[in-house]
Amino acid sequence: MMCVHLKKLTKLVKSDSKDFYNSELLLFFICVISPQDNRIKTAKYNVFTFLPINLFEQFQRFANAYFLVLLILQLIPEISSLSWFTTIVPLVLVLAITAVKDATDDYTKLFHCMDLDDPSMTSIICDFTHTILSISSLCCLQADLLLLSSSEPYGLCYIETAELDGETNLKVRQALTVTSDLGDDVAKLADFNGKEVICEPPNNKLDKFTGTLYWKDNKYPLDNEKMLLRGCVLRNTEWCFGLVIFAGLQTKLMQNCGRTTFKRTSIDKLMNTLVLWIFGFLICMGIILAIGNTIWEQKVGSNFWEYLQWKELTINAVFSGFLTFWSYVIILNTVVPISLYVSVEVLRLGHSYFINWDRRMYYSRKDTPAEARTTTLNEELGQVEFIFSDKTGTLTQNIMVFNKCSINGKTYGTLQHGLTMVTDFSFNPLMDRKFRFHDSSLVEAIKLEEPLVQEFFRLLALCHTVMPEERNEGELVYQAQSPDEGALVTAARNFGFVFRSRTPETITLYEMGQAVTYQLLAILDFNNVRKRMSVIVRNPKGQLKLYSKGADTILFDRLDPSNEELMFTTSEHLNEFAGEGLRTLALVYKDLDEDVFDEWMKKLLFASTTLENREEKLGALYEEIEQGMLLLGATAIEDKLQEGVPETIACLTLANIKIWVLTGDKLETAMNIGYSCNILRDDMNEVFIISGHTMLENRRTQQRQNQQRFVCCYLKAHALEADLEQILVDVACLCKTVICCRVTPLQKALVVELIKRHKRAVTLAIGDGANDVSMIKTAHIGVGISGQEGMQAVLASDYSFAQFRYLQRLLLVHGRWSYHRMCNFLCYFFYKNFAFTLVHFWYGFLCGFSAQTVYDQWFITLFNIVYTSLPVLAMGLFDQDVNEQYSLRYPNLYRPGQLNQLFNKRKFFTCTLQGVCTSFILFFISYGAFMTAVRDDGAHISDQQAFAVTIATSLVIVSSVQIGLDTNYWTAVNHFFIWGSLAVYFAILFAMHSDGIFTIFPNQFPFIGTARNSLNQKIVWLVILLTTVVCIMPMVAVRFIKATRRQGPQEQNLRRVRRTSSRRSAYAFAHQQGYGELITSGKNMKVPTSSTSTYPLSSPARGPIGTRSVTDTTRDQTETNSSGFRRESDQNQEVTVEDLEAR
Repeated sequence: MMCVHLKKLTKLVKSDSKDFYNSELLLFFICVISPQDNRIKTAKYNVFTFLPINLFEQFQRFANAYFLVLLILQLIPEISSLSWFTTIVPLVLVLAITAVKDATDDYTKLFHCMDLDDPSMTSIICDFTHTILSISSLCCLQADLLLLSSSEPYGLCYIETAELDGETNLKVRQALTVTSDLGDDVAKLADFNGKEVICEPPNNKLDKFTGTLYWKDNKYPLDNEKMLLRGCVLRNTEWCFGLVIFAGLQTKLMQNCGRTTFKRTSIDKLMNTLVLWIFGFLICMGIILAIGNTIWEQKVGSNFWEYLQWKELTINAVFSGFLTFWSYVIILNTVVPISLYVSVEVLRLGHSYFINWDRRMYYSRKDTPAEARTTTLNEELGQVEFIFSDKTGTLTQNIMVFNKCSINGKTYGTLQHGLTMVTDFSFNPLMDRKFRFHDSSLVEAIKLEEPLVQEFFRLLALCHTVMPEERNEGELVYQAQSPDEGALVTAARNFGFVFRSRTPETITLYEMGQAVTYQLLAILDFNNVRKRMSVIVRNPKGQLKLYSKGADTILFDRLDPSNEELMFTTSEHLNEFAGEGLRTLALVYKDLDEDVFDEWMKKLLFASTTLENREEKLGALYEEIEQGMLLLGATAIEDKLQEGVPETIACLTLANIKIWVLTGDKLETAMNIGYSCNILRDDMNEVFIISGHTMLENRRTQQRQNQQRFVCCYLKAHALEADLEQILVDVACLCKTVICCRVTPLQKALVVELIKRHKRAVTLAIGDGANDVSMIKTAHIGVGISGQEGMQAVLASDYSFAQFRYLQRLLLVHGRWSYHRMCNFLCYFFYKNFAFTLVHFWYGFLCGFSAQTVYDQWFITLFNIVYTSLPVLAMGLFDQDVNEQYSLRYPNLYRPGQLNQLFNKRKFFTCTLQGVCTSFILFFISYGAFMTAVRDDGAHISDQQAFAVTIATSLVIVSSVQIGLDTNYWTAVNHFFIWGSLAVYFAILFAMHSDGIFTIFPNQFPFIGTARNSLNQKIVWLVILLTTVVCIMPMVAVRFIKATRRQGPQEQNLRRVRRTSSRRSAYAFAHQQGYGELITSGKNMKVPTSSTSTYPLSSPARGPIGTRSVTDTTRDQTETNSSGFRRESDQNQEVTVEDLEAR
């Protein structure tokens, strides 16, 4: 099966041509566009593209391009005062180190990606005619498939789509009848010769698919209900076979993932701007000195031409100035030393290793350490203003726990005096050993056979759409449409009411060890309007019972007046449960009269066959029978958050970080989680929803909320439309909390991009599933949680760890430290290099603008590489203004990074101005002293070499003292590097000025004996001391004044606000229309044999009725198989396109 061509709006997939199979890759996946395969590229480079792409990215840094231009200039001997190798060696070193780092990062991503191949998804037929994929249970699909057949009846297939939309409830897909009959017969599958499939082109719409299958001279319509998308996990289905429609980058999941972009920090971008400014400053200095040279040559220099024999070489003073301009551009290039970028990469690498080595971010249960998957964004972690978080698997564990309940006005599950003893369920051989409950009195009530308590758990065991699977005797596995339903049925199981099996007409329970079969008469299914589900059953005694569960706000209005007192008591209990962030449901029941029920059934049967307003009529009938019910109690389920989530969110909020939750779940679910994890609090006095579909409606919302104090809003997806963008940003950014519900993966990325574009703030996206990849790639920083939804988010992320709570430490400790260290590093680096370089500028006015350097050439080469490199690296790696405990205790210390206070354009001008002043002091104090200074023996000391050594020594000492003042946290490494650098300077100085090295290399080391002859003079050391004091004392005075005015950080309250609101969870226990119709149709039931039939089935007087369509009603009259289960004929089950057109 492969694609022949792609039309404008349709895609054609053929399977009967052998000529198209030109590649062996086609044997493993059914390709849709030749020669496409199913490989997904997460790496940026390959062997052929690495060098050009990486060099292109590196030369986007203006400094690298700047040094490349300087290298070209240095190859011109007429203007170069320095050797060309002084630039090319550092440049190549920088490019090589950065390339190795980038290659390592990319290879790491590729290595992790190679581990994702799923062996449970294989090609079972590999010839040049057909390729069919076999998928096993729990397999994560790697392509978009058309479902052909499955192990379940009628070609049904159960999937979980958490990686696509964040929903963990089971969804049903069903194959065409004509293909479901193929079963797992390899011979039949090999003979499958569908002529062609015409479908839509690749797109990112997860909930829509349109296509047509041509087979056996018939056309069969295809929709999303027959598709298994990449990222789905096969559940409750042993196997299935599928035909690949889209593979690789064409799958809907990958269409939602967005492009991988090269991320750069705001400091990187600022440095590019500063390099341009510095380059402009360099040009200005070159022009000034070139003009000075031109004037000097005309006024003074011409007098020396005859002595220098320049009459024929450079008579034109303007041309001399032109050459001098380029000479000074080369000499003054160290205002932006190339070693800066090497040092920055080393610092970032070190900061990344600190994250990887942090034991407090190591999750021992899964042996998962934190991992910095990139080394270019560490300081950006200290500037985050917006966090965009997924919900399922990121904030929550996706585990529902039956925590408390209220039965007949009495609560169970409350810990007494802090006791945490677990209830003993050993009386029940069918218990779930993982279940925990902390109130033994409820078990005692069960054993005492209290009627209402037993009725409570009987309701939980009957009123649901859970499918049981018993592979071995007593080993029950429940496949629930939502985790809540699974938790409720599991609770009933442990308390002695075990849901064991079901058929379309019956439900079998084990009640305290006794098998009891209930006749299922009707399922009144859940929907988002009803917010409740009911079942009508007949017990073995012949009594008719209606059991219902749902939102208390809905069911309390339908109670019998005699339950008013119990309703108030239960309502108080619900308030307590809701105050703890638990998800609550009310449970009610009703005894039905036989005659009334018979009459109601007739109405229901008529309403289910009507063609007009069927849903409204069925809803009215449901409403009619769900009146006058009796209250049993309420349940309280804990949607278990990850450990430390509320505390982490509270701490990040105090750090002025705005947290937005982007989820595919519905509003009620998101609200419950919001209150549980402290995103929503009771002190938020105004919560509103942006729900307008037009510009006018949303403007009214904005105007209304501008008049109130509001703190939270919920966004609906249509608010992202282009004409509503600005209003959305204006309203949402006034709120402390924003929750976006029902958003697709691509819409998550659009929300992130919206804030990036309009607010220009640093954004961080965190998630754990493939549906979060798009926003992780879009945000400035992407964080992946290695959770239960696969590794796609981790592979696309910049940082990864196992628990959400580690985000607090990543930002407030590592991020803040990295930003603080990088800013201090840059300020000092620019300071010392301006101080080092501008001495040449001042000297130019006294040397006839001749482009003569002050320092020895070796000092120029070694200053940034040896003499001052290690102390600033030590500060950049280990410095701490406060320790990690204070960083977490005072979250407002994070604020300077958000405001970009530690390194900005103003800071840059301040540190460069300090460098200019230092260079001025270094030069003119030494120059003034040397004009009249004499040696101890009375000889003149003012030779150029002694002058150079004095300034160089003063510069090294001043730089070392300054780095000592800038260091907040002293370690042995700092001491060793600072004192060691000074020792190395003097050792190299005396070595290069020695007689021996001059004898070996007389042309390279001309400063013979200068060091020992100048540094043994008291006047030289006095000049060095005076220069150091004058350079350092003003800065010490300024810092002292600032320190006396500075106020310490105030400790902020991190205590969690307890919910006491009367607002209760109206959580509706499914994300979509329930499974009532599917269960009552019997299509999801496997056909039992006599050997496997365990429980006797009573002969039903009437079949169960659900919300069935006309075709479902017709099925009652279709053929019945030998086991008593209804099944349609193939002709009635599938409708062809021709039939639809005829109708």
